[in-house]
Amino acid sequence: MARLPVIGIVASSWKIGPHAVQIMDDKYGRAVALAANGLPVVIPVFAELLMPRDIIERVDGLLFTGSPSNIEPHHYQGPPSPPDTPHDAARDHLALPLWREAVDAGLPVLGICRGFQEMNVAFAGTLEQRLPETGTEHQPPSNEPVEDQYARTHNLTVLPGGVLYRLGLAGRIEVNSVHGQAIAEVGKGLRVEAVAEDGLVEALSVDGSQSFALGVQWHPEWQVMFNPDYLAIFKVFGDACRQRAQQRCARR
Repeated sequence: MARLPVIGIVASSWKIGPHAVQIMDDKYGRAVALAANGLPVVIPVFAELLMPRDIIERVDGLLFTGSPSNIEPHHYQGPPSPPDTPHDAARDHLALPLWREAVDAGLPVLGICRGFQEMNVAFAGTLEQRLPETGTEHQPPSNEPVEDQYARTHNLTVLPGGVLYRLGLAGRIEVNSVHGQAIAEVGKGLRVEAVAEDGLVEALSVDGSQSFALGVQWHPEWQVMFNPDYLAIFKVFGDACRQRAQQRCARR
């Protein structure tokens, strides 16, 4: 029986009272276990202790999750953040180089929300720190029930010829939307996969990547087993991780 591929899930650093903690929303781990059929392993963001190459050698894929925090703007030469903007410097210092080295190593990677923005910044792209007033609702009020926050709220157009298109998600699809920042300038070597009706970039892939390398602004992990287009993303990601696991076993 083939072993489950080990899929690392990049955590976020947080504080609960006086205690420093590493957090991961359950829905990411469940999506890895159920939809990608992988073994979820949380990767703490200890940039001073963990080298990207050591992580890459021990996992078969990486999931870069969403988070309440934003990337510190100095990483993309942006102006200082507005006051009270939540940041996670520890995650920035691990996730950004990890994105680049994982893609270079041919490791399957999937970025969601903050993880999607990390992908863009890792490849020298920039971010809009505040969403423009375009008429499309992207970020729900924080006091909404979680089911409403992650409900599908707007359409996007999948561009022909890319990863999403080959998954069968052609044309227009409706997605959820829980983000306060957006892609400004697309990173070098990245392909735009999908755009919202207001023109915001909603998905990117790495041109010429050795393996699956996709980032999406929405949250396909939400109730993934009940949403076929969300499920398609995790299934192909999981397949790529299984292939990587088989290659690792063959080298031993």
